[in-house]
Amino acid sequence: MIDAVKSTGEVVRLDLRGVKCPLNWAHAKVRLERMAPGETLELTLDDPRGARDIPRAAEAEGYAILETRAAGEVWILRIEK
Repeated sequence: MIDAVKSTGEVVRLDLRGVKCPLNWAHAKVRLERMAPGETLELTLDDPRGARDIPRAAEAEGYAILETRAAGEVWILRIEK
C-alpha cells in the first residue's frame, strides 16, 4: 500500500505492507532522500526480511534507527534523516 503516505509535522508515515524486500527499502530510501534533516520516517512493514534488512541498510546510508518493534503481524520502523 505505497500510496498511503501521510505527513504529520515532522513524522512521515509510509505503509509498505505487501511490498517485499528489496523494493520496500527502495521506496523508503526515495522518501528519505526527499525529507529534510531531522524529520522521521515511520514505516509499516509485513515483510520479515525487510524488518531485518532495512535498519542495516539505513544505518549504512547514515540514517539513525530510532525504533524497531513488532506490532502484531507488522513491524514499525522509525528512521531519522
